[in-house]
Amino acid sequence: MTSSEVIKELKKHFNPKNIEGMKRYGIKAEKAFGINAPTMYAIAKRIGKNHELALELWATGYHEARHIAAMIDDPKLVTKLQMNRWVKDFNSWDIVDGTCSNLFRKTPFAIEKILDWCERKEEYIRRAGFSLICYVAVHDKKRDDKDFLQFFPLIKKYSVDERNFVKKAVNWTLRTIGKRSKFLNKEALKLAKEIQTLDSKSARWIANDAIRELTNPKILSRIKK
Repeated sequence: MTSSEVIKELKKHFNPKNIEGMKRYGIKAEKAFGINAPTMYAIAKRIGKNHELALELWATGYHEARHIAAMIDDPKLVTKLQMNRWVKDFNSWDIVDGTCSNLFRKTPFAIEKILDWCERKEEYIRRAGFSLICYVAVHDKKRDDKDFLQFFPLIKKYSVDERNFVKKAVNWTLRTIGKRSKFLNKEALKLAKEIQTLDSKSARWIANDAIRELTNPKILSRIKK
């Protein structure tokens, strides 16, 4: 399929009600068709991996086209330059998380970008850094648990960021790391208690919510090591 054919296919599924729903969930949809995730995944599956098409679809600026671009791109062909360009286009939390989950976490540059993007001031770029930590923590089963301790200073530092999409991402990161293993559960709880003492409404919310989840017996029973 060409990029114009993909856009034509997306237009067939145009759903204005879904666009309104996206807005209620804080998803910016200036150029969107209101298409649900299963439909986008089905289109991506039909296309298969296609790096050049992914670049073309991203360039269209359409919300769903960018989701599909992240689904079909080949992480082996993604460069740091491409990642830096795409992250500047992030304008919605779901595009951030979808691109990090479907593509960026699979590149050799994920850790490097985490350390870079978490320090950036832009809300969606900073969220991308923390989103990447979450997806690496969930999917990179072979990574040493101690590697995640390097992100603790970033979690603590930006727990005071009151912006909604950063605050939620920092909380998500702390909880996700804490559910990876018994060792990291213990370390994440220690960090949460440190964050709890900070003079910040955001930090206290992040800490209290994380402690509640990471001490939940049902959660603890699922942690295998």
